[in-house]
Amino acid sequence: MAIDWGERRIGLAISDPNGIIATPAGVIERRVGKRAPVAELVRRAVSLEARAIVMGLPLDGAGEETARSAECRRVAWELARRTELPVSLLDERFTTAAALRAVREMGGSTRGRKGDVDALAATVLLQHALRMQSLPTVFADAPTSTDDPPTLV
Repeated sequence: MAIDWGERRIGLAISDPNGIIATPAGVIERRVGKRAPVAELVRRAVSLEARAIVMGLPLDGAGEETARSAECRRVAWELARRTELPVSLLDERFTTAAALRAVREMGGSTRGRKGDVDALAATVLLQHALRMQSLPTVFADAPTSTDDPPTLV
């Protein structure tokens, strides 16, 4: 399962059982200023029968960490702890732009379809991860304590 992390919406994607084709799997609406919807992400991972999670890491234009990247790292750690699935973080800087471009190339409009674009961005992220020979796993084994998440490289 792939997660395209956003401030207002979280796009989701899932692959086929063979890990060849990624498809959109919906969106989770976020309430600004509220806690991250980790429980809902866990529910979605279970219902989609996810075997691993790829979470987009929002970096700035220069590839540097941001406040949102720190939030994503904390959520990734929490997802690994709660699901016991391997969780990987992957640069998501251009996923939304690729999703918007794909919709326009197909002659579609993105007006009023922000959730669809977010799910498509998660699909772009997952398809990229599926094409990679090996994806570094941030948490191969879920952390066992509820202490602060470790600093990740």
